[in-house]
Amino acid sequence: MAKNKTKQYIVVGLGRFGRAIAQTLFEAGEEVLGVDMNMELVEDIRDKITHAVQLDAMDRDALEALGVRDFDVAFVTMGSDIRASGTITLMLKELGVRRVIAKAHDDFHGRMLEKLGADTVLFPERDMGRRVAHNLVSGNVVDYLELSPNYSIAEVRPMRQWVGRPLKELALRSRMGINIISIKSGTHVNPMPTPETVIQAEHVLLVVAHEDTLSQLDRCI
Repeated sequence: MAKNKTKQYIVVGLGRFGRAIAQTLFEAGEEVLGVDMNMELVEDIRDKITHAVQLDAMDRDALEALGVRDFDVAFVTMGSDIRASGTITLMLKELGVRRVIAKAHDDFHGRMLEKLGADTVLFPERDMGRRVAHNLVSGNVVDYLELSPNYSIAEVRPMRQWVGRPLKELALRSRMGINIISIKSGTHVNPMPTPETVIQAEHVLLVVAHEDTLSQLDRCI
């Protein structure tokens, strides 16, 4: 991997959101450990990231045995399980993880995660909540949060040529390296778009993509 410095990431929770983050970081050349209690999810991603293990992340001894203190960044992505995400966030910080980024279900959950030590809180199912990064005032990129020096989570408006076409036809992941996590339309959020989902002009897409790709999208108004 030709990089100046490879960082080590741990992603706790390998659902749609966690999987997108883990795979994108790995494809960027970073070292990624994925953790989940669901063996099916672990097996499904095992060959797509550096390491994947089945583990109860609520078990402090198990986390410590993984050597989590050696990781630069930890993502806690089980936003719907408030107790689990809070407990895991607290333990990761206590065990010495430098930066913990946690997914929240709502504002109350987000405030709780901050009090438990989360360095950054994400609200992907809502609208990424309050602005977690700087706002880009023009172009197609609405908002983004840097995951690594080369990759970010971003809210983007669809390009004109995407409108009216299903995701399976657009093939954004294979053609452009864009991983779509969710789609927002007004106050409605589709957290699990399917290949048949048709992109509309009013949609805002929550994606994980390379900075170069996001820059290209931002120039396409």
